[in-house]
Amino acid sequence: MEIRVLRYFLTVAREGGINKAAEVLHITQPTLSRQLAGLEDEVGAKLFDRGSRSRGVTLTSEGMLLRRRAEEILSLVDRTQRELAEQDELEGRILIGCGELAAVQLLPEMISAFRETYPRVTYDIFTATADVVKEQMEQGLVDIGILMEPIEIEKFDFVRLKRQERWVVLMGPDDPLTQKNAVSAADLQGKPLILPARANVRNELYNWLGDTFSQSQVLFTSNLATNSALLVQAGLGYSIVIEGAIPFWDRAKIASRPLSPAIASDSVFAWKRSQPLTPAVARFVEQIKCFAGITSPKKISI
Repeated sequence: MEIRVLRYFLTVAREGGINKAAEVLHITQPTLSRQLAGLEDEVGAKLFDRGSRSRGVTLTSEGMLLRRRAEEILSLVDRTQRELAEQDELEGRILIGCGELAAVQLLPEMISAFRETYPRVTYDIFTATADVVKEQMEQGLVDIGILMEPIEIEKFDFVRLKRQERWVVLMGPDDPLTQKNAVSAADLQGKPLILPARANVRNELYNWLGDTFSQSQVLFTSNLATNSALLVQAGLGYSIVIEGAIPFWDRAKIASRPLSPAIASDSVFAWKRSQPLTPAVARFVEQIKCFAGITSPKKISI
């Protein structure tokens, strides 16, 4: 499967027609049609439903799968070409994946210090749950992840952070529970709840909620705390989230109280083990270790 043909395929998928795609690619329509037919023969599946007018096309289910995979492949190819073309002065792009964690507050200081030495390096910040970030790291699409445990990280080298992620309950600013210093499971008995989307995290919260908890109380799950906060503002329930993003919210619209007994989760800076790092990423990893004051990347506190 040639990279060139994958680019042809994605152009046709974007433009929605062979004639338009041929114009964009500066090749003839018969040539493009032959390349697409050859690609379908090679993968053994029909990729397009071809319309009868103006050579319009739509993707089949197999075509949509190939489009997702082709975008990932070409993203890696383009990135590799850029990295190989780096000059003596360090350049490159570092992709950092993270959730709405308190640990992310360490990132600006690290990047500021790094930019003093390497001003031509740029960054992509990708926000998602730890499971999604880990998947992107395994695929080579994210270089460094700021991940919250519990998570299996046997495939990664990492620095464990001393700053823990505290779990809290979100509620309206006038809610009666704001009169308490902390919220217990008994306080939430029978109340509508919004819990994290990650199953292993939910299970930990189920244990905290105890025997009186009923799963019928869970009206929503949400992968990021900001989204669940909007539901809380609308009066739809109480949300149990990590505290990371709360300092940046409007306290006049949302309130929070810690859990009692408290729950706190560890977070880590991680990168894929046994994978060659680009020069920019390798230097940034050294920055992380330097920031931590350590020489070994495994299980070290910052």
